[in-house]
Amino acid sequence: MSDSPARRRESLRSRWWFDNPDHAGTTALCLERYMNYGITLEELAAGKPIIGIAQSGSDLTPCNRHHLDLVERTKAGIRAAGGVPFEFPLHPIHENVRRPTAALDRNLAYLGLVEVLHGYPLDGVVLTTGCDKTTPACLMAAATADLPAIVLSGGPMLNGWRGAERVGSGTIVWELRKRLTTGEIDYPTFLARIADSAPSVGHCNTMGTASTMNSMAEALGMSLPGSAMIPAPYKERPMVAYATGARIVEMVWEDLRPSRILTREAFENAIVVCSALGGSSNAPIHINAIARHAGIELTNDDWQRLGYDVPLLANVMPAGAYLGEEFFRAGGVPAVIHELLGAGRVHGEVLTVNGHTLADNCQGRETQDSDVIRRYADPLVAAAGFINLKGNLFDSALMKTSVISDDFRRRFLSDPDDPDAFEGRVAVFDGSEDYHARIDDPTLGIDEKTILVMRGAGPVGHPGGAEVVNMQPPQALLARGIESLPCLGDGRQSGTSGSPSILNASPEAAVGGGLALLESGDRVRIDLRRGEANLLVDDAELARRRASLEARGGYPYRDHQTPWQEIQRGMVEPLDRGMTLAPATKYRAIAWDLPRDNH
Repeated sequence: MSDSPARRRESLRSRWWFDNPDHAGTTALCLERYMNYGITLEELAAGKPIIGIAQSGSDLTPCNRHHLDLVERTKAGIRAAGGVPFEFPLHPIHENVRRPTAALDRNLAYLGLVEVLHGYPLDGVVLTTGCDKTTPACLMAAATADLPAIVLSGGPMLNGWRGAERVGSGTIVWELRKRLTTGEIDYPTFLARIADSAPSVGHCNTMGTASTMNSMAEALGMSLPGSAMIPAPYKERPMVAYATGARIVEMVWEDLRPSRILTREAFENAIVVCSALGGSSNAPIHINAIARHAGIELTNDDWQRLGYDVPLLANVMPAGAYLGEEFFRAGGVPAVIHELLGAGRVHGEVLTVNGHTLADNCQGRETQDSDVIRRYADPLVAAAGFINLKGNLFDSALMKTSVISDDFRRRFLSDPDDPDAFEGRVAVFDGSEDYHARIDDPTLGIDEKTILVMRGAGPVGHPGGAEVVNMQPPQALLARGIESLPCLGDGRQSGTSGSPSILNASPEAAVGGGLALLESGDRVRIDLRRGEANLLVDDAELARRRASLEARGGYPYRDHQTPWQEIQRGMVEPLDRGMTLAPATKYRAIAWDLPRDNH
């Protein structure tokens, strides 16, 4: 660096806590308690960057738990580069276990991290991510604070196996629950086979939301190239942890902040890469949220406009056949971006955390296995992105096209007189409990053309937006070999699910969205070519139903169970706007508006 150490020292944010002779008393108070467990005055007050490590690993978050050990390598990298590491906890978020849904905690973890980044003496931060919501929570906070920040993902688990068969975490659940329902397997076998899918530390080994969002962090330029999909137990994972620690110290001296990386072009890249990966239907929610916190309005129309015609290149479950280990060995995210760069589909000039452009990072990173990561000219699916549907039921709802199976297309989208469209009676369920209680009720008359509707599952209704839209057919249809029906709802579904549901519907029923007006037996028409979803009743009937709903006090949902549920419900925005907290998106670059003295 050309700057002298003295000039560099003056630029450090932490000196306002640890080396401020104009406020000697406050400085002494800040120093003395950190020194009581052995940190030296030289480390704190001699111009070394203070680097925070947002620790997302805990016993409550098993997908991230190995970060408890992994950060020791990060700390070593920080110290080797001349920094001082400070590890601190992130609010736990575990997708599988947290009730009523882990999505409720994304904004809570975001708020907590924002307060730490603003109120503590940090010059930069390493964001440890893994399980689904930890990645967007960290990136939303980084965009808000605008402190030099870098993502260190924990990586996916090793491949799951049952004999010679690959078993994908999450994805196998949706398949085996059908077998359990029909009695083909018993409960102990069901549990044992699902346990096969999780053979090691790490997050889902499929291209579920965890792998998608950590890949999105890399596509956005916020993590070191090639790091997102290193399997958690591989030796390369602690190696990249060390490199990440060393790099964040350099980023502090370079003043390389998220605002220089999280540009409009970077978010457009994320949309394109997500489509090529067959990424999770949760990605638009989280990417739109991160963009809004970065001051960029990204909509679901952008996802269709930029990503729908992008081909599917990653042959990874649930849209493909392989798992995380093969994807990493085939070249990972850089190999996918390399194909997209060659086709002119991404902005190569954008800056990334290593100080180089995306194009520089991916130069020469060709696929090492063209079956796992396909060439652009030989994709698995020609157009693999999301369709943004609109109509009298909602303003926006997404359908993930990369997982439309041949069977689903044949049964619902292949009428030569009405291609890529279908119409059917609906069976309406008010929350997952109602679905489980009534799905096998013969009086519903569910047949092979019925559309299953889940409502009351959004950010307000559930609350938090539950992963419950991918509903399986009743047992009677499963016994006949009919394993999927069209599903539609105002909640979410797991990124590990291969269901081409229409989901994330906004506005949701709980705030008066059109789904609140549906009645079982109604007919709904879905037209993918027109991007429309409509309830087939006349305007007068819709108005009558609306007036009746309002007279009853609106769509009913359960009372708040915790203070946070009430707080979030009072300010949360719809899924298409990222499920952000309405007051929060106006705050930007807050790390540089230094907090007031505390004494």
